[in-house]
Amino acid sequence: MRLLVVFLTIFLSNYSFSQIIDTLKTEEGTMLIYSNRTWEYMEDRDFDGVLNRRLYDLVEADSNLNYIQGWDSDVCYTSDLKNNVNSLKDTFWLCVQEDIDSGFVMPFDGRVTSRYGWRKGRNHNGTDIDLTTGDTVLAAWSGKVRYAKFNTGGFGNLVVIRHHNGLETFYAHLSKLLVTPNQTVKAGDPIGLGGNTGHSYGSHLHFEVRFYDIPMNPENIIDFKKKTVKDENLFVHRGLFKAGSSVSSGNRVYHRVRSGDTLGAIARRNRTSVSRLCSLNGIRSTTVLQIGQRIRVR
Repeated sequence: MRLLVVFLTIFLSNYSFSQIIDTLKTEEGTMLIYSNRTWEYMEDRDFDGVLNRRLYDLVEADSNLNYIQGWDSDVCYTSDLKNNVNSLKDTFWLCVQEDIDSGFVMPFDGRVTSRYGWRKGRNHNGTDIDLTTGDTVLAAWSGKVRYAKFNTGGFGNLVVIRHHNGLETFYAHLSKLLVTPNQTVKAGDPIGLGGNTGHSYGSHLHFEVRFYDIPMNPENIIDFKKKTVKDENLFVHRGLFKAGSSVSSGNRVYHRVRSGDTLGAIARRNRTSVSRLCSLNGIRSTTVLQIGQRIRVR
């Protein structure tokens, strides 16, 4: 494959207009060669982004959701983060091992240094794994690369893979990209080299798991010590995305205040009342909440 890329680079060096100038038959399909030194497979031109038709049909059939999930290799979030988790009224079943090629593979066998949840005034949407710059990062499940380039929003060199199980995974702060958009990958395939690019303070892999652009706690799915999935069955419901916002301490449960939180909203989310929250925390209903403040909810 490298020889083919080198050949194409030399062959196309005298062209400057983005036109299809040739086709090439390969084992993967028919390759369209453009005059601006790029290429894609003919089969990818009309790809709608759907790898899990069963899940897609269920989501489309729910008129309450109106979720967006296109196939765009130029944007990090295809929904522009408009998919609202609070619209989820029902539960969707996913088989996280429902993979046409293989099961789950740890993206990197390293120590977890930071978990999903509230951190430094905002939500940390993934799990950070310690590594050394240059270490090889692997695809967690089989699927298709949707995004692979430098992200100016803080991720640095970022790879996003859409999987057959209905999820997308993010691999951020890479020093080098080893895949391109529309490329098909199998679980365990190298997709990049670990690094420290973007908003990062030390080499590590920032790993996210998302459902229709909405982040969930990777530790709800993956046992990072055993390097396996906890259960092949994943039930996606609204409460799943709240993981990390409430912390249990013995029989007590606390909520970490986020931007936009009110006592009423916290009470509804935790199925209690404002008066009960005030009693548990020794505050009044008029108390101004501070971001990062711990509120006992049970």
